[in-house]
Amino acid sequence: MDEQRLIDIETALANQEKTLEELSKVVYEQGLKIDNLLKINKYLLDLVDKDVVKPLSEETPPPHY
Repeated sequence: MDEQRLIDIETALANQEKTLEELSKVVYEQGLKIDNLLKINKYLLDLVDKDVVKPLSEETPPPHY
């Protein structure tokens, strides 16, 4: 009985280690995505600050109007 209990504990530990590795990978990938989104957000904010994007009231309507 003690040997089976030890095997069960080792199996549970191995499963937890695998889950932890998978979660670490997900957190790393999410960090990369967040960094990319922050760069895109800064770029878009810079465009707005440079008045490249006009307010809707100043936009020329499309030709079919």
